[in-house]
Amino acid sequence: MCQFFYFIKRGMVGLMEDNFWKKLLQPFLVLAPMYDVTDSAYRQIVVSCGKPDVMYTEFVSAEGLSHKISREKLITLHLKFEENERPIVAQLFTANLLAMREAARIVQELGFDGVDINMGCPDKKVVATGAGAALVKNPNLARSLIKAAKRGASDIPVSVKIRTGYENDATRSWVKELLKEGPAVITVHARTKKEMSKAPARWENVADAVEEARGNETLIVGNGDVVSREDAMEKANIFRAHGVMVGRGVLANPWFFGDALDIRMVSPQQRMRLALQHTLLFKKYYEGVKHFRTLFKHMGNYIQGFEGARQIRAELMSQKTFSEFEKVLVSLHRLFDGVTMQEGAKNGRGQ
Repeated sequence: MCQFFYFIKRGMVGLMEDNFWKKLLQPFLVLAPMYDVTDSAYRQIVVSCGKPDVMYTEFVSAEGLSHKISREKLITLHLKFEENERPIVAQLFTANLLAMREAARIVQELGFDGVDINMGCPDKKVVATGAGAALVKNPNLARSLIKAAKRGASDIPVSVKIRTGYENDATRSWVKELLKEGPAVITVHARTKKEMSKAPARWENVADAVEEARGNETLIVGNGDVVSREDAMEKANIFRAHGVMVGRGVLANPWFFGDALDIRMVSPQQRMRLALQHTLLFKKYYEGVKHFRTLFKHMGNYIQGFEGARQIRAELMSQKTFSEFEKVLVSLHRLFDGVTMQEGAKNGRGQ
């Protein structure tokens, strides 16, 4: 097969580059990095329900990853992935240039398709280190971090994820600084650090970033308050974003990236099946490594919208061990799939 491929970009045909972002049809959809959520088990659930164009890992401390003692644990917890998740991007956070360079090198060595620098996390502990959303107040360091990541991961694209400012909107000046280092993508979470997730996302700021990046090769991805696939496409078209990143919208609807599935039509059987599938994936990847209570937030999203859902969630979340949790969920799954009743009928106990 010819080693050269072609892609369509807004009606233009061009030659593919090593940068996978440029191979995507636009507007593309991206699974957001969410700490303690988008681990290997959850990403496999998303793939099974409808895969996005790009997937991100949870964010990982570059300093921890670059340290020999903590490296293997962080890789096991946060940086394992399957081939069906490609293209997949590992997200790092730090204010330390040496750590960024080394961590980016490790990410490339692990086989990721890209590395992303978190410049938007509003968490107090992250901000206190000078990382995350604090970088909007230190654009020189932000630019140096991009350079460091590029030196460490010279064969894969480096991208950044930002907020629009610290306390007030600084989208244009912030993006203008970052563009000087030529990141492959700038993802704009359309809120400031101060706003957290309390204020509505201002997608007009995404449009500001797009305008600022006009004439550059850097792509702009919008993020914030996307409630459906249709909403994502509409926002991309209105605000001219090259792509849309979705976080909480996928948590509420694991079928978000699928083919026009109406979430209201998902049956209790489908929901219970997905809950069990996620639990078995968790067992495969994390049993004995990660506490099973991290599953609870997912159970709350799966088991809802039908009679008895609240009681089922309460029963599951009252279990003290993973084996008890799994046992109860398997029993509930069999009941909802009708297996229990069918077996009872064979033994003369059914109705």
